[in-house]
Amino acid sequence: MARTIDLLIVGGGAAGLSAGLYAARSRLDAVLLERMGPGGQLVNVDRVENYPGFPEGIAGHELGPLIAQQAMDAGLAFEYGEAQALRPGAGEDGRHLVETDGETFAARAVILAGGSALARLGVPGETDFEGRGVSYCATCDGEFCRGQPVVVVGGGDSALDEAQYLAEIASNVTIVHRRLAFRAARIAQERVLAQPNCRVLWNTTVRAIAGEEMVNAVEVAGPEGEARLDAAGVFIYVGLNPNTAWLAGALELDGGGHVVVDGRLQTSVPGVFAAGDLRQFSARQVASCVGDGATAAIWAERFLRGADAR
Repeated sequence: MARTIDLLIVGGGAAGLSAGLYAARSRLDAVLLERMGPGGQLVNVDRVENYPGFPEGIAGHELGPLIAQQAMDAGLAFEYGEAQALRPGAGEDGRHLVETDGETFAARAVILAGGSALARLGVPGETDFEGRGVSYCATCDGEFCRGQPVVVVGGGDSALDEAQYLAEIASNVTIVHRRLAFRAARIAQERVLAQPNCRVLWNTTVRAIAGEEMVNAVEVAGPEGEARLDAAGVFIYVGLNPNTAWLAGALELDGGGHVVVDGRLQTSVPGVFAAGDLRQFSARQVASCVGDGATAAIWAERFLRGADAR
């Protein structure tokens, strides 16, 4: 039998936690469903320096639990499980059904905030050496490469932030970037380029990751031809894929798999909202995700009250 509530929030990252805080303060019968732990991708970030209110920066694994604690103190209920299917309007009185690996929720409104997953390169050796030198989290695995050469793949904020972190641990850091310019914030670029043990291979792609028991080399191709780089670790930051596979057919997605929303963050299904990385045109920043969560919760409350949405 389905569990009946007012609002179900799917995802416990910055967007979901922010939505949960607002929902709890509005005294909605709300549940936040998270498959792992509060904070989402945020907990893997070594230092968050662009979130207002923390002039010295704050570790992601500190910020996530702080937001979660604030939401719980306001009365938000947490449940652990993984959403597997959305059936819009299929429940009694037109409630939206969300099926998980443990139970089914019947909610009058739903906020989708499941975030995104780090993209893979898709090159030979990547899967074989995952956890044995191939990593998507420098703060998690960088210590295993202390005093040894490493390779960072990517040119966005995450890649350069993690390269900066690795520069303090590894003997040297080689950044492999397929373009001729970084996309990261200027301050991140300045910091990395000022590191004496960091170098950049521009207009270069990874062809394969090699090793025996552990990674020991990365094969690349660039303007000067092919090369083999010694590396004890490869840290990959080449984009994000929205966690929306389970939503296909339930509501409208764009060509990249992001949830299509309007100005109220409402999806193609009335009463179903989307916030954070998985929505169309998201800035994919902690600050924007927090704002999305607040916005979605405010409009969800108005929807539940039947109030004029203007």
